[in-house]
Amino acid sequence: MKNARGVPAVTSLPQSPQDEADHRVRRYALTMTIRIICFALMVLVQPYGWYTWVFGIAAAVLPYIAVVFANAGSDSTETIAESPVQEIEAPKPEPIAVEESTDPQVFTIREGRRDES
Repeated sequence: MKNARGVPAVTSLPQSPQDEADHRVRRYALTMTIRIICFALMVLVQPYGWYTWVFGIAAAVLPYIAVVFANAGSDSTETIAESPVQEIEAPKPEPIAVEESTDPQVFTIREGRRDES
């Protein structure tokens, strides 16, 4: 069976919208969890030093990064992959030799009376 041109195979279809949204929510939640950890480390790690500034800058910048990544959807210009199904050409059948006979074969069916016993 040949695959119609322009019809994508199941394996080349993009991710479903629900799966893509779930993936973006998980990525946002992970980034915001890292932000909370950075904020906690900024406050709790003693003595204060240069790493306090690193944790503070990370806690301030991560919300922007999380929102940008959460809003970035999949690229709609992706090319459709070729179908993994191989198309095999069927061999051409050999012509069947037909004997030409002068008298055609005719089947005659006649109905008769049914014998009731």
